[in-house]
Amino acid sequence: MPEPEIVRIGDPADPRIEAYRDIRERDLVRRHGVFIAEGRSVLQVLLRQQRFAVRSLLILENRVAGLAGLLDDVPPGVPVYAASQAALDMIAGFHLHRGILAVGAIPQGTAGLPDPLPETWRTVLVLSGISNHDNMGAIFRNAAAFGVDAVLIDADCCDPLYRKAIRVSVGGVLRVPFHRFDGLAEALRGLAERDFAVTALSPAGRIDIAEWTPRPRQALVLGSEGHGLPAEWLDRLETVSIAMANGFDSLNVATAGAIALFRMRSGAAQADF
Repeated sequence: MPEPEIVRIGDPADPRIEAYRDIRERDLVRRHGVFIAEGRSVLQVLLRQQRFAVRSLLILENRVAGLAGLLDDVPPGVPVYAASQAALDMIAGFHLHRGILAVGAIPQGTAGLPDPLPETWRTVLVLSGISNHDNMGAIFRNAAAFGVDAVLIDADCCDPLYRKAIRVSVGGVLRVPFHRFDGLAEALRGLAERDFAVTALSPAGRIDIAEWTPRPRQALVLGSEGHGLPAEWLDRLETVSIAMANGFDSLNVATAGAIALFRMRSGAAQADF
């Protein structure tokens, strides 16, 4: 692909960079149809995946030369803007030390579960009530690292396309397909129709994770950071726990999820062997 033309932005009020203005305030009220990607690692993922269209880039002018190879992946016709640190900070509304931003388009397919669920899915994460963007980003980073096929997210979860969640995920949010659902009953019904085993991770789980044998088609359910899953679901589902040292309660939900995903991946590898 030919290297894109760099358009210099001298005026912070330039209407061409409207999508980047006052980033933090717009993050709080949520954007419509687009999201902001931040940092080199995230930009690299954004430019090399197919699900999210890239609308534009805004880069600190002294970082452009160092991104030469990466900018070769910018699709034809997508504008690449460059600005000084002073102008960039005025546009964003705060000091943007990373100096690399992009706008991506949110596709229609993130709302609602596929019906039926794809036959190719083997490992699925189901998230209920994950409200912290750092945890959401870390969970997606883990999902990408351990080869999860999809993440299903209930209505009480925060937005995985929030700028901080994408950044913490190191682009994992852009790599792993995700779909929203209204309630756990809807998601679990769809998984049952595809013969998924469904297991919830909980400090009160009845099976020690060291003794747990994941199945060939396995869904792992993670509940909210504070209260976890409602008791009715813990009673209905198979549950696993991670043993803690005496006097300590539990791990962070993303860390616990990573241990369970490793167990699922290593169990699948042993089964293939």
